[in-house]
Amino acid sequence: MEDHILEMKGISKTFPGVVALQEVDLFVRYGEVHALMGENGAGKSTLIKVLTGVYQRDAGEIFFADEKGTGPICRNGPEGASHKLDLSPFRSQRAGISTVYQELNLVPYLSVCENIFIGREPKTRGLIDWKTVERRSREILSDMGLEGVDVNEPLHKQSVAVAQMVAIARAISIEAKLVVMDEPTSSLSEEEVRTLFRVIKRLKKQNISIIFVSHKLDEVFEICDRATILRDGRLVGQYAMRDLTKLKMVSLMIGRDATSVLDKRKRVSAGREGRDLVLKATGVSRARRTTEISIDINSGEILGVAGLLGSGRTELARIIFGDEIPDKGRIEIGAKNAHMKSPRDAIRLGLGFCSEDRKEEGVFPNMSVLDNMTMAILPELGKAGVLSRKAQLRIAETYITKLNIATSGPNQPMRELSGGNQQKVLLARWLCKNPILMIMDEPTRGIDIAGKAEIENIITELAGGGVAILMISSEMEELIRSCDRIAVLSEGRKVGELAAQEISEEHIMHMMAHGSALREDVHGQ
Repeated sequence: MEDHILEMKGISKTFPGVVALQEVDLFVRYGEVHALMGENGAGKSTLIKVLTGVYQRDAGEIFFADEKGTGPICRNGPEGASHKLDLSPFRSQRAGISTVYQELNLVPYLSVCENIFIGREPKTRGLIDWKTVERRSREILSDMGLEGVDVNEPLHKQSVAVAQMVAIARAISIEAKLVVMDEPTSSLSEEEVRTLFRVIKRLKKQNISIIFVSHKLDEVFEICDRATILRDGRLVGQYAMRDLTKLKMVSLMIGRDATSVLDKRKRVSAGREGRDLVLKATGVSRARRTTEISIDINSGEILGVAGLLGSGRTELARIIFGDEIPDKGRIEIGAKNAHMKSPRDAIRLGLGFCSEDRKEEGVFPNMSVLDNMTMAILPELGKAGVLSRKAQLRIAETYITKLNIATSGPNQPMRELSGGNQQKVLLARWLCKNPILMIMDEPTRGIDIAGKAEIENIITELAGGGVAILMISSEMEELIRSCDRIAVLSEGRKVGELAAQEISEEHIMHMMAHGSALREDVHGQ
């Protein structure tokens, strides 16, 4: 194995109707941060699940360093002999492989320290030693720069960012030799990313290896040493980061020149004149999380909402969709006062909402693509309470084609789709209803570069068809590319709005940082 802690050779995996992996290799060295790159559907998640024993591979060998040196933990016999040694999640973890998934597998109603040590609690005389659990949890979190976290508090009372760090703390606590991080920064602020990178660098010094999966190219080039690139379930190649540029990496991932994908595609607004007012929110406040926010959106317009974590972006979206009732303020839909007491009222008025948390609030993983897609329109697809399966199938096939959803068919389980294709299914769920306003909260989170471009193009096409879009994103470049106007929030207040030529990263950052509208010197006047 030379200097490799992990060698995966010729890994293949097939699902019904889909070849997920075909003879893929992955070699990871001791003490390196190794990027695993590819579009959604390229095979990254499947390869990780084969490594961690969630899936059993159809062919191939896995070698991982043990305490005595090196040895196979999972391999096929010669010529496909029957003495294949299968890998399980328990066997993988016991060997020293720990995984932090993008969609956190934590227990929200257990405490922070219980989540860190769940299933591995230190014991004294057969009883859990809670003092040690609490002390070790504080030490681990303190090393990660989270000294202020109450380890005895239920996890659901913590922010998504803290929950992400707790998942990483749990992985670190098992003294792993290889840590797999799947989109670990997707819910972290800039400062929390810096903290995570400090932790990763400390792990490197301890000769611990990291497999780093991320769609954020800046992070990959900052923290990673080498990269393995997959495309359509096949290995494209393995490269030192010094031999790659962002453009070359994306081109390898998508199989064509990526210049057009990375280009700014700022929409050319046709102007607001002559458009119908779709939404007007005036002085909306809710439990100190949003304070007197006012926005309006016309038909065919994309209004972006920018702000740091905790600025009130998602809270505003939930108020508009009727999921939270404002303490004060007024919401009008189509110039008429909307007394929304629940999302059902919002849907009845023509609103759709794609949540930032697909796993918890959007996807039914064990149901089919067809059932996920038609969930919101089921009452309209039957007579006398009897569902028309034919009408349901016709709608599903229409949107699978229209949105270019990569699936083996309408009956494929939703859990088997990539993140980007799941997002398209959720979009289709609302498009079935012909909405007048779509609320998109982090529509491209956890989606690869090419997938982002596809989703952004769909959003632009929707606006071109007259649908009003409220688009929330933590990626400023995404907002700059897509939006006609951008409202900037800070600490629950709207601090300014940018339109047309005012829109720039500098101006957005100034508003977020200073909590105020543009000064004359920012414009250079």
